[in-house]
Amino acid sequence: MTLYDELKARGLIKQVTNEEEISRMINSGKAVFYIGFDPTADSLHVGHFMALSFMKRLQMAGNKPIALVGGGTGMIGDPSGRTDLRDMMTVETIQHHCECFKKQMSKFIDFSEGKALMVNNADWLLGLNYIEFLREYGGAFSVNKMLSAECYKSRMEKGLSFLEFNYMILQSYDFFELYKRYDCNMQFGGDDQWSNMLSGTELIRKKLGKDAHALTITLLLNSEGDKMGKTAKGAVWLDENKTSPFDFYQYWRNVADADVINCLKMLTFLPMELIWEMDTWSGEKLNGAKETLAFELTALIHGTDVAEKVHDTSKELFKSGGSVDMPAVELTDEDFDEGGKIDILALLVKSGLCPSRGEARRNVDQGGVEVDGKPVSVISESFSKKNCEGAGIVVKRGKKNFCRVYYNN
Repeated sequence: MTLYDELKARGLIKQVTNEEEISRMINSGKAVFYIGFDPTADSLHVGHFMALSFMKRLQMAGNKPIALVGGGTGMIGDPSGRTDLRDMMTVETIQHHCECFKKQMSKFIDFSEGKALMVNNADWLLGLNYIEFLREYGGAFSVNKMLSAECYKSRMEKGLSFLEFNYMILQSYDFFELYKRYDCNMQFGGDDQWSNMLSGTELIRKKLGKDAHALTITLLLNSEGDKMGKTAKGAVWLDENKTSPFDFYQYWRNVADADVINCLKMLTFLPMELIWEMDTWSGEKLNGAKETLAFELTALIHGTDVAEKVHDTSKELFKSGGSVDMPAVELTDEDFDEGGKIDILALLVKSGLCPSRGEARRNVDQGGVEVDGKPVSVISESFSKKNCEGAGIVVKRGKKNFCRVYYNN
């Protein structure tokens, strides 16, 4: 199976401009491609997971990814999928978000010399002269064609500002600049970006007389057609300070039965043969597929050690009859002694499971306290900062009182 065939088998490819040429370049490791990321927050989220995994797959086969951060276009805002105007961000905020992005992207992409690039479109967009830009490139865009694009239709009902109307032009110009600067011959993106991507290939053809290509990646949807990556608490973030490794693991552990195989195919790097075998599982056995999904994705984002700890904590919690929606308390440096430890009594009070150290002592003496499923029998037992990092530890008092206590350095 070629790489392109595998991408299709995993359900990752939605639309392409020239399948024969795109598959040839990808399979031979000759593709120089980019995916854009708008810095609208200080962390990437599950919605970006698909693109990052896609970039990793292609880089592993010798292709060169370019991660384009929209420091320039982020000052306008992409109208795609929006019914309202995005909040305007300062240059300082955008730069901070870009720095956070690179740190998270490095878990997927090897940015060492010659392997990949991360560039910011502010480098060429912020210095443009408006009149010169209009004279040079304005004639390459048809307003009638732009207004027919899906990315503008939802905004037309409430009113599309001229500010947002420029987004397609600037994204097209990004592709044009990347082609000239880095020989970037492909743009990949979400299915909602198709019109913008086609506009970019057309600009390159008109101004440079060259062929460039576009491919859209299937959006990550659940079996009901809704975008995945949202919970009652909000987005599922890749930053552990915004979504803890425990909560991240639990999100994937609790996907619907109808979605688990699709997520395994699209997001993990497990062999297709193994996933096809899991596709024959049902009932209780399917929970094993969900645990595999949760472990693989948590390991990819937070590392294998953290994934193993979260997995063990989750197993102990379910074994004890606890709920994944249990309260969580974050520890600070002040909660630890000079040796960097916190004793069980302090943990019980800090977690809110006991109102005082005296009550905590009685619970320990009576054998009613557990940490990560293991009984605590002595009041002198303590835990280090390292014990509490990542997913943290689950403290239990009695049969039904749980709290996850964690520390982020």
